Amino acid sequence: MTTWEAWFSLATTAVFLGSLAHGRIPKEACALGCVLMLLFAQSFSESLLLPTSEDAAAAFGNRAVIALAFLYAAVSGLEYTGGTELLTGWLLRRVKSVRTAQVRLLVPVATLSAFLNNTPVVLALIPEASDLAKRLRSSNSLFLLPLSYAAILGGTCTLIGTGTNLLVHNMNEAAFAAGTPTERLGFFAPAIVGLPVALIGVAYMLLFSRRLLPKRQAAVSATDDPRKYTVEVQVESGGPLVGQSIERAGLRRLPGLYIAEIQRGDGKIVAAKPREVLQSEDVLILVGALDSVVDLRKIRGLIPTDDQARKLQVPAWRRTLVEAVVSPRCALLGKTIREGNFRSHYNAAVVAVARGDKRLEGKLGDVKLEVGDVLLLEASPSFLHRRSEMPDFFLVSTVEGATVRRPEKAWHSIAVLGVMVFAASTRTLPILTAALFAALAMVALRCLTMREARRSIDLSVLAVIAAALTIGGALESTGAAKGIASGALSMAGNNSMMALAMVVLATMICTELITNYAAAVIMFPIAMGAAQGLGCSATPFVLGIMIAASASFLTPYGYQTNLMVFSVGGYRVRDYVRFGLPLSVLVFLAAILIVPMAWPLAPAKWPSQPDQAAETSP
Repeated sequence: MTTWEAWFSLATTAVFLGSLAHGRIPKEACALGCVLMLLFAQSFSESLLLPTSEDAAAAFGNRAVIALAFLYAAVSGLEYTGGTELLTGWLLRRVKSVRTAQVRLLVPVATLSAFLNNTPVVLALIPEASDLAKRLRSSNSLFLLPLSYAAILGGTCTLIGTGTNLLVHNMNEAAFAAGTPTERLGFFAPAIVGLPVALIGVAYMLLFSRRLLPKRQAAVSATDDPRKYTVEVQVESGGPLVGQSIERAGLRRLPGLYIAEIQRGDGKIVAAKPREVLQSEDVLILVGALDSVVDLRKIRGLIPTDDQARKLQVPAWRRTLVEAVVSPRCALLGKTIREGNFRSHYNAAVVAVARGDKRLEGKLGDVKLEVGDVLLLEASPSFLHRRSEMPDFFLVSTVEGATVRRPEKAWHSIAVLGVMVFAASTRTLPILTAALFAALAMVALRCLTMREARRSIDLSVLAVIAAALTIGGALESTGAAKGIASGALSMAGNNSMMALAMVVLATMICTELITNYAAAVIMFPIAMGAAQGLGCSATPFVLGIMIAASASFLTPYGYQTNLMVFSVGGYRVRDYVRFGLPLSVLVFLAAILIVPMAWPLAPAKWPSQPDQAAETSP
């Protein structure tokens, strides 16, 4: 590593890491600024080693980046239809502590990631993990980074658990065909190392996450909202909440929201005690902040009481949630919502009403509208377009982050995502093709609209991933990454155990500096050379690379699931180092101890070695 280009690439990487660690500059601006540094250096020096503008453009058009964009859209179909809650609600609804919630979240995630691509698994569960934290009045930072790490660890257990394993497997097959002394690996071969690593890793996260991870709260929480909405919902007949107590149904754990009373069909009003058992068609009157009212709509088994939303002349997939403030010129002023026939008058359904911090008595339909009342409405986009022509309301605005659920499409979205995961994991279709199919199928089946699909794509995450690919390419093309790896291997001498440890360590370092795929590609020939120089089997080195290339726990951009939770969890780079360093040490020790036990570092005959028997014959 003697060229100035290699040192410049390392310096650019250090700037990238430092700017991300600083946290005050938008991460996409940091990423693009570092790419610009490389492009300027290449343009002025005309170096053949640094990436060109064409290389940078190719990174932004990389298949992994495009596939992730389609995956965002596809997984959003689950969120818009409530499909994720349908799949996980039974497991996560009744948790009462952070520890129990982590167990119920991390163990299934690690198991699923062994057989499914971990990117859609993490994408689908990010909203559920955030909702879970909200119900427990905890920080989502205690769930999101462990979610990513559990998916990474689970993926190390099979050949298709991660793209890295599949890539190394393909290179190993090519080496085997060329006569290299290595074994052909079975589907569960990585599990001999991956399963203990996953168990150790999940146990570590359960024991130490609350000590090592920050407990950051949103700048404005649901309990800070001075408005108290009154909302009315009904227990669905034959639904999953019938026969459940209020406590077990999870209705007491939404922050800033409480059940004021329960109205039964016989006219009886029941106090909302924690052990009160919900009956079919019970009407619940709840009071709380806007965020919690929106979250309430995600709970399966609760439906609007008067069915007004279902009677709107607009399909659910075209509706949105808006807030409207009643003006003195409102035509229904002084009338109840029911008397004024609000739905027919405005083609909108009243979901909740807020009158300052007061609790409104009685049913929602019996509330008489007053000046200044804030209405939470389910309406068509045309309601927003007509606000300038509508003197009935002071202000009309959409509710940020709120969506109108389409529960009738939940199984459609689950089926689409299931087909995508099956096609990609069995290699029936490339992941890009499968993700594109799923995104278009979600739109075609009205699980979400094309506009919602576009909004679901997190461009900042895609920008950072593309920039990381460019910076990683610079480390590779300038020889900086290879120099680091070769330097580490030179310290091993002729000790095969030390050489294996150096291969694993160098791969882990490369994974943090560049990407897991690039680390595997760079380290595979170096590991083959080390095994050949020592005259031992290459199989332990192959398995070491498989485990180490996925062991990215120290930076947000070493692995794309780490990057996906970076902003959502409010993390800093130092959080990854603090929480991920002990986990990296555990994975490193487990790999170098277990791999030689399963695949001994025994002497092996390499094709280039002379036949000793032939040398001694006359």
